[in-house]
Amino acid sequence: MMRRDLPHDGSAELPRALRDPMLTVVMPAYNEARNLGATLGLVCAALRRLATRWEVVVVDDGSRDDTAQLMSPPPSGVRYLRLARNFGKEAALTAGLVHARGDVVWLMDADGQHPVDLMPEMLQAWRDGADHVCAVRQARDDETWLKRLGTTWFYRVVNMGSPVPITPDAGDYRLFDRCVVNALNALPERNRFMKGLYAWVGFEPRAIAYQPLPRAHGKSSFSTLRLARLAMTGITAFSNLPLRLWSGIGAIAALGALAYGCWVVVEHFAAGHPVPGWPTIVAGLMFTAGVQLLSIGVLGEYVGRIFDEVKQRPVFLVAHDSGAPAEEPTATAAAHRLDMAGESA
Repeated sequence: MMRRDLPHDGSAELPRALRDPMLTVVMPAYNEARNLGATLGLVCAALRRLATRWEVVVVDDGSRDDTAQLMSPPPSGVRYLRLARNFGKEAALTAGLVHARGDVVWLMDADGQHPVDLMPEMLQAWRDGADHVCAVRQARDDETWLKRLGTTWFYRVVNMGSPVPITPDAGDYRLFDRCVVNALNALPERNRFMKGLYAWVGFEPRAIAYQPLPRAHGKSSFSTLRLARLAMTGITAFSNLPLRLWSGIGAIAALGALAYGCWVVVEHFAAGHPVPGWPTIVAGLMFTAGVQLLSIGVLGEYVGRIFDEVKQRPVFLVAHDSGAPAEEPTATAAAHRLDMAGESA
C-alpha cells in the first residue's frame, strides 16, 4: 500500500494540547443493521463534543442484512464504503484506515460494545503524547471457558515466538495518531493480522482498561471456526514457533528411535533376546508417519501464506462509496476501488 500524506491546516506544528485535530472513527460492520443506527448516533454525538472537524467511515464488509438500506443515504458526517464481498474484519479495518482523513483515528465496532464514554480519555492520552492508545479488557467473564482458554493460550504462543509482544486482551478499540495510520497503510501484507501489525509498527503506546458493553441485538458473527482461522493467521504471521516446535519433535523422535535401536542390539547380544518383530516396526512406522504428516501440515500453512502474498491481490475492493470527499488525497484508495457497473461513488 502507498502511504497517505494528507494536507493539514498548519496546526500540526503546534503542541498536541493546543491543536484542533480532525477526528475520524473507522467502523467496520457486518450484518449489524440492528445496532449500527444507535451506535452511529452515540459516536457522532461524542465527536461533536470533542472537535469541530470529524468524520465516521463505515465499512460494510459485504453485509447481507439491511445495512445498505440503512446507510442510503448516509447521515451527515458519515462516509459509507461497501466492499464488493465479505473480505473479513481485518480487510475492513484496512479499508477504513486507507480512507480515513483524520489527524486522530479511532477503530470501533459497530455493535455498540465499545463505550463512547472512553473517547475523551483516549483523546487526552493522545494530547499527552501517546501515538497509539488501546483499550484493554479488564475481564472476560461474559465469554465461555473454551474461548477464555483459547485466548490465553493464543497470546502465550504468539508472544513466545515473536520479537514484538502483542498486548493480551487488547481488541480493536484503539486510537491512532496520523503517523501510525500512515505506517499501517504502508505495510504490504495480504494476510493481515491487525493486532500484530499494531504492535509491529511501534510508536508511543498507551493502554486504558475498559469493559465492553453488552450487545443490544443479535450475536457476534465471529464463530469459533473464524476465530481459530484468525488465530492461525496471527501465529503464522508473527511467530516461527510452530516450525521450531516440530523441528524439535522431529529431533526427539529421531534420537528416540536411535536409542531404541541401540537398546535392541545390546539386548540381543547381551541377553540373547530375539529382535522384536512386526509390532515394533509397525508402531515405529505409524509414529514416524504421524510426525511427518503433522510437520508437513505446519510447513504447508507457511507455504500457503507465501503463496497468498506473491499473488499480490488487493486486500479489499470497494463496490460503492457514499459521502466521499471531492478530491481523493492519493491514488491509494483508487488502487483498491472496484467501480461496479450501474453504481456511482
